Amino acid sequence: MNSVVLIGRLARDPELRFIPSSGMAVAKFNLAVDREMSRDKKQEATSQGKQTADFISITVFGKQAENCANYLTKGSQCAIHGRVSTGSYTTQTGEKRYTTDIIADRVEFIGTGKGQTSPQQGKPVQPDSSFFGDFPDEDNDIFQPVDDEDIPF
Repeated sequence: MNSVVLIGRLARDPELRFIPSSGMAVAKFNLAVDREMSRDKKQEATSQGKQTADFISITVFGKQAENCANYLTKGSQCAIHGRVSTGSYTTQTGEKRYTTDIIADRVEFIGTGKGQTSPQQGKPVQPDSSFFGDFPDEDNDIFQPVDDEDIPF
């Protein structure tokens, strides 16, 4: 079974391109996924200049690719469900290179980048004063006691 689930933050903004023959959208970005380690080990690795995250290449197709390009930016947190895809190519100098990518079937937006706000987290909406017109004043008691004999159970 070839199935991958990752949660991380975008290391850079997604690059959106379109396949010339079909017009299908393709988005590519790198996802920084933290390695599982204790706080002490993470601090030690950071102080030694070692990486504490893996940077994984993600490829998304179709409408999801367009959504990623429109709504994800560097630092945005997302969850990826997909599969591992390996390949190879030869450089202009004749050197053979191997690639490993994640082809995402599903991308879920979890959070915004650090210091960014999503549209829902922007300014709070203030309701029109007429909104509260049908509600009784707080001083009026709208709840009345019920006699136990009136309860059917």
